[in-house]
Amino acid sequence: MDLSIIILNYKTKGLARQCLKSIALAKPELEYEIIVVDNNSADDISKMLEQDFPQVKYIQSPDNVGFAAGNNLGIKESRGRYFLILNPDITVMPGSLEKMMRFMDQNPKVGLVAPQLLNPDKSVQYSCYQFPTLGVPIYRRTPLGKFAHGKKVLKQYLMSDWNHADTREVDWCLGACLMARRETVEQVGMLDQRYFMYFEDADWCRRFWQAGFKVVYFPEVKVIHYHIRQSADVPWFMGLFQKISRIHMASALKYFWKFRGKGNPRVGGAVERSSGS
Repeated sequence: MDLSIIILNYKTKGLARQCLKSIALAKPELEYEIIVVDNNSADDISKMLEQDFPQVKYIQSPDNVGFAAGNNLGIKESRGRYFLILNPDITVMPGSLEKMMRFMDQNPKVGLVAPQLLNPDKSVQYSCYQFPTLGVPIYRRTPLGKFAHGKKVLKQYLMSDWNHADTREVDWCLGACLMARRETVEQVGMLDQRYFMYFEDADWCRRFWQAGFKVVYFPEVKVIHYHIRQSADVPWFMGLFQKISRIHMASALKYFWKFRGKGNPRVGGAVERSSGS
């Protein structure tokens, strides 16, 4: 089995249907399986899958266990030599999966590869970043980000001074579409389930770098991402009153505490060895 595509659903049945249709229309020329994990959505996605996509393997979680734990359920049941973590709000283009796998086959020191994410209007989304500093969440969520220093910090974090047209090593990539090698994940570990949502992708990429594997942004492959930044697109003073924003901030605190006192494992050739924790 070449590839296991893992799609995590939480009340996104319509998007999941479109995602699955796009994979079918792309007709990947490889041996693959699709695993849909449902985080207790109660949206009858199992009936839709049974009727329209009977070849898809379905896993029902008894609770909404979050992004990391939900995707890990799929990884544990997968058989492919590669995994693709794929959000249901992604549309896959023909040839995309084959190109990503070919790149991984040709670059054994690459642990994670991510395609270029496009908005529905084909404009480029910022989906690869520098590892966040403590100031990043503050500048992104408060008026401080509108001042000169805040703008400078966010520009560096978002890598917005680059046109995102060339393949390059990056600190981390958004977890909406990430391909990993099974043997590497067995060494690095799966997604950290201490994060319910957010920062688990930055954490995972960091642990790949710690273990000596590269994270690469690969814009030769493009996918459409119907992305909504639910946690950040509210006035900063309202964040504490919105559950999704509180989850985001809690994940940020877990991330910074976990990696406190540790430098960037990608800088200066320094490699921190990972225990997969």
